[in-house]
Amino acid sequence: MHAVTDSLMENLGNKLYIQDDIRGKNVDKLKELASEKKVGISFVSKDKLKEMSDGGVHQGFVLKTSAYAYKELSDLLAITQELDNPLLIIIDGLTDPHNLGSILRTADATGVSGIIIPKHRSVGVTPVVVKTSTGAVNHMPIARVTNLSQTLDKLKDAGFWIFGTDMDGTPHHKWQTQGKLALIIGAEGAGITPNIKKQVDEMITIPMVGHVQSLNAGVAAGILMYEWARNFK
Repeated sequence: MHAVTDSLMENLGNKLYIQDDIRGKNVDKLKELASEKKVGISFVSKDKLKEMSDGGVHQGFVLKTSAYAYKELSDLLAITQELDNPLLIIIDGLTDPHNLGSILRTADATGVSGIIIPKHRSVGVTPVVVKTSTGAVNHMPIARVTNLSQTLDKLKDAGFWIFGTDMDGTPHHKWQTQGKLALIIGAEGAGITPNIKKQVDEMITIPMVGHVQSLNAGVAAGILMYEWARNFK
């Protein structure tokens, strides 16, 4: 419901589908909001909503929107140009939409300037990502790039320091977060791809004393985003 409400508020909705047998304040609020935004409403069966949401948990609401409008890398560079301590999050090989949605949610909460994802071998903005982000996707600039290696070169030319996440590296509490930063989040298990790893200026690690060898990508990214944010917010 939060993702649907936020998308309607941001004028991104084309049509709202509501389960025909549910009632309550949530239904009334969304109907009123859709009417205010001049978005059409259709009442459909629970099975129809399940089909439309590809089996996802729809909570009785599905909003049809236009395709997500990705930014260009130049847009993110323009956003960060006048900032002293911007942080960009770079996704490398992450395929779980729930993780990307979680990262977007935390990025919005901590004041990250933008997200960069590759067009290939990584998840893009999907309905699951939108739902998991609870609307944060509508407020976080996301650039989709063809070549991640070339993108890192352009970031370095623009004055960014490139950091990665790894089991071996500088403990996160000793991370020097001053300046323009780009943090690469790799896939769970596989981590950052080898060719991209060669372009990283410094690896950051989150020390662990338990039995697990790695953290969920969304959780690890969240810890590091808050480590950055506590120095400037």
